[in-house]
Amino acid sequence: MDLIPLIDHIGEAPTAALFGLITGLIFGVAAQRSRFCLRAATVEFARGRMGDRVAVWLLTFSTALVWVQGAQWLGLFNSADARMMAVPGTWSGAIIGGLLFGVGMVLARGCSGRLLVLAATGNLRSIVSGLIFAVVAQMSLHGWLAPLRDYLARLWVTPGGRNVDLAAMLRLPDEAGLVVGIALAILALVVSLRNKISYRTLVFASGVGFAVAVGWVLTFSLAQVAFEPVSINSATFSGPSANTLMFFLMPNPVLEFDIGLIPGVFIGAFLAALWGRELKFEGFDTAGNMRRAMIGAVLMGFGAMLAGGCAIGAGVTGTSILAGTAWLALFCMWIGAMLTDFVIDQSGRHALA
Repeated sequence: MDLIPLIDHIGEAPTAALFGLITGLIFGVAAQRSRFCLRAATVEFARGRMGDRVAVWLLTFSTALVWVQGAQWLGLFNSADARMMAVPGTWSGAIIGGLLFGVGMVLARGCSGRLLVLAATGNLRSIVSGLIFAVVAQMSLHGWLAPLRDYLARLWVTPGGRNVDLAAMLRLPDEAGLVVGIALAILALVVSLRNKISYRTLVFASGVGFAVAVGWVLTFSLAQVAFEPVSINSATFSGPSANTLMFFLMPNPVLEFDIGLIPGVFIGAFLAALWGRELKFEGFDTAGNMRRAMIGAVLMGFGAMLAGGCAIGAGVTGTSILAGTAWLALFCMWIGAMLTDFVIDQSGRHALA
């Protein structure tokens, strides 16, 4: 991929933002049409069902692993150079942050990525929750909550100044990630067939995973030719949400991948909803639901920054490069979400029955 003419024409920073926009557009369209949502999948699983939401999540998760590991096998990407792998990971952050995020996304009725997609369709509940998420994420990164986040993250960190590559730690062959991805994709197809999920939904679900691979490959390619250092990353919504918020609030903002990603997802989801005639305004039903969503957004904002990523950033993007802390964070998100659904939603429903 020869990026020199493009960089010479518009510059390195605008190129990075353009790549974020492209990644976001693909993600937004695919996520809106497939209704990809980790919260919905965990709730469905917690209630003893392997339905369409679990199938869609499994397909996204597995295809991201296949696309990214396949790109690495073809030499289009090197996960060792990814920012998530090049810095120390935090086991304590993955555990505590993952649990908090899992609790938060059930309370808010959607993870941060899903909230952004829903906001683009006119869901005012998601707009409010998404803004709170972005503000708390920024506070956790550089504001009042940063000391607490830093303290919890330092309780247990990965050795050697880098994150843990699961394949290397377990002494698995280089193709292990690709094989695992294919096996999970087959499982996802089996679950999909049992639930009679349409071919179109399967294509869009795999498109979410493809968007993650696109982000990795594009930023990696840019880093190989750029004069200034380029952070190699892909789809995530904790750091980019905070950075995009500050981009519009601070003087002399700087373009980067994150700044293109968030608008790209919003535009992609909006166009997909427009095409599917699914644009409509929705608000909070009750004041109680509003309080619940706001609390959930706060927990997600802090939890995502502590865990090193959200349901997408850690749960799909980070796991696709076999980052050890990302897999642990994803596991804890599932645990936190299922426990919250059982304690609050299921128990409440039984109490009313």
